[in-house]
Amino acid sequence: MRVLVTGASGFIGSALCDSLLVRGDTVVGLTRDPKRARRTNPSVNWHAWEPALERPPAEAFDGVDAVVNLLGEKINQRWTDEAKRRIMESRRTGTHNLIGTIAGLEDKPRVLVNQSAIGFYGDRGEALVDESSDPGEGFDAEVVREWEKAAQEAKGTGVRLVIVRTGHVLDPTGGFLAALLTPFKLGVGGPLAGGAQYVSWIHVADEVGILLWAVDNDNVSGVVNSTAPNPVTNRAFSKALGKVLGRPAVVPVPGVTLDLMYGKEFGRVLRGGQRVLPRRAQDLGYEFRYPQLDEALADLL
Repeated sequence: MRVLVTGASGFIGSALCDSLLVRGDTVVGLTRDPKRARRTNPSVNWHAWEPALERPPAEAFDGVDAVVNLLGEKINQRWTDEAKRRIMESRRTGTHNLIGTIAGLEDKPRVLVNQSAIGFYGDRGEALVDESSDPGEGFDAEVVREWEKAAQEAKGTGVRLVIVRTGHVLDPTGGFLAALLTPFKLGVGGPLAGGAQYVSWIHVADEVGILLWAVDNDNVSGVVNSTAPNPVTNRAFSKALGKVLGRPAVVPVPGVTLDLMYGKEFGRVLRGGQRVLPRRAQDLGYEFRYPQLDEALADLL
């Protein structure tokens, strides 16, 4: 199979490309800086693309069977007006431009797997949510709604569409877990803002597994949550991480510290959470390799 991946140089994209290459697929990557990307992974066929400014080149799609769209400006930063613009347009306009090229192809890929995020649900406290739940409120939920709205444009092309709402991907090289490792290894880690908020996590192997499963299975379409079936509170996550590292996890991080680090708007997001279940993934037959947090952390660390 020939698979085109956007966001291929990110930590999820890199893991996905490695898995595709290991199983014998050919991988095409779209990136702003092909020269730099080739140094990172010379086995990928790289093409240049500025997602918020232009459509990707049609020649990059020659012979492509599937597209996995992972692009997006990082959300874990201080939300200035300029940062919010980049966060929104990298997803909304970038996805619109991607599908614009796909729509004009004579030989289209069979499937588009478009990443999304559980930020769609907003802060839901202890309530259980799944793919049928309504969207939440706030900028993070607004970004995801617009992202998914842009992805829905693929329906008019005849390409099978899967939207993967991803939770906190656990990988020591990036994302949520990587940010916590240094303070926890130093023995100064602990729950954030009281720790009652839920963390809907997923091992990077299962995140990649769901993306590959969505590519490979014609019966998978629509929205799928990419989270492990056992979300935990931030307090329980901190305790489990401290146990695996052999370090105490009793130093709380006050909410005001999050506000100072990231600003009040994103700090408020970090104090909230979602208790997300992957109902459709399980109903459609995906089997999680790491359904429990303790075994996931033990494998990764």
